[in-house]
Amino acid sequence: MEEVKPASSDSGRYGVRLKDLWYRCCHWLCARIYFERITVLHRDRLPGSGPVLYICLHRNGAVDGFVYHQVAPRGVFMISTQLLRSFFARMFFSGIAVARKSDAEDSGRNAAALDECVGLLAGGGALMVFPEGTSSLGPRHLPFKSGAAKLAVDALGRGVPLRIVPLGIHYEEAWAFRSKVEIVVGEPVATELPDGLGEMGRLKEMKRRMDAALEAVGVNFGSSEAMDTATKLAYAMTLGTGRHYFPSLKALEKGVPEPLAKRWEEMSAEAASRGLLRHQGVPLFPGTSWWIYALALVLLGPPVVGGALVNFPPLLLGWLAARKLADDLNVIALWRILVGLPVFLVWAVGMVAGLVAFAGAWWAFGYIILTIFSLAFLYRTRKLAVAVWNGSVHRPFRKRAWEFHRLLMGKSPTE
Repeated sequence: MEEVKPASSDSGRYGVRLKDLWYRCCHWLCARIYFERITVLHRDRLPGSGPVLYICLHRNGAVDGFVYHQVAPRGVFMISTQLLRSFFARMFFSGIAVARKSDAEDSGRNAAALDECVGLLAGGGALMVFPEGTSSLGPRHLPFKSGAAKLAVDALGRGVPLRIVPLGIHYEEAWAFRSKVEIVVGEPVATELPDGLGEMGRLKEMKRRMDAALEAVGVNFGSSEAMDTATKLAYAMTLGTGRHYFPSLKALEKGVPEPLAKRWEEMSAEAASRGLLRHQGVPLFPGTSWWIYALALVLLGPPVVGGALVNFPPLLLGWLAARKLADDLNVIALWRILVGLPVFLVWAVGMVAGLVAFAGAWWAFGYIILTIFSLAFLYRTRKLAVAVWNGSVHRPFRKRAWEFHRLLMGKSPTE
């Protein structure tokens, strides 16, 4: 009997392309629906083709992968075996499975997985690795493991023309629905190693370079309190300016200047005592005439609230899932997405079908537009609501708030 291999090969390639398309679309939906905006700093440093090893900071659980995939769509992740154990999880996650120390029953797979990773790079692919191994929203990154450095050294030893690109990820509020996130593309890591180094020496030198590259695209604070203050001030530094969040946060990494820290502490205490509303920890006020902000809120508020009301069940179930299942801040967004997104898709299809059948196509079209509008303007409406309330109820505090903002931006009160 003759074996027909070409057809099987074509089918296999088609299946790989179809699978890749599924995950690209799935991750795009997860990232674009959950987050208000994904900004990429230094996009010009991203390679267009060829073998690339992306070394990525890990902050917000598996959600980091959804966001990173928007920057490197052809990237294949090294992924924990625990994320691939169920059919439901495999609908969201894909990659080359490796076991962590806690996954003892899967540890025998790691040698083959590492060979697969090097083979991917040798074939011109892009591999995405989290050197920390797991994620944390704490004040410092977790210790970097040597697995990524070993992969790089092995690939370079096989003559692979490898490029190593560090990626940092920074969320304004990692757990919050429709918050903003920035990805920082770092300078490529040098791959030429000094002659005369042994295997261990090459590994240590590569790890040293990778650690330094990741430090450059990340931030570290001495305590959770210091990080909390810095994230609020960094967000405040972006208000009314063209500044990005990450550079503002990085500028505060070594500490907030004492006069600024003291003023912020005084202002925060007074804002709390007066009951001012805050957005991401910062009391907002209108930057121009109050009535302009109020008019914008009147125009945007009703459709945003309407969009939330007509999609209330998936929003509620996503919130409840995070409340019941999340055991730390860095998995709140993940549980909201894993539960809320499938429910939302089923709900939206049902709403459209029901409206078409019982009310007409224009009602279904209106539901779609209202939902899109609500997603697009939720973040801005929240800010407007905080600013309008504070500007109307707490007007005497506005001058001090804007004086502090000028101080924060390095300007004199009279400038």
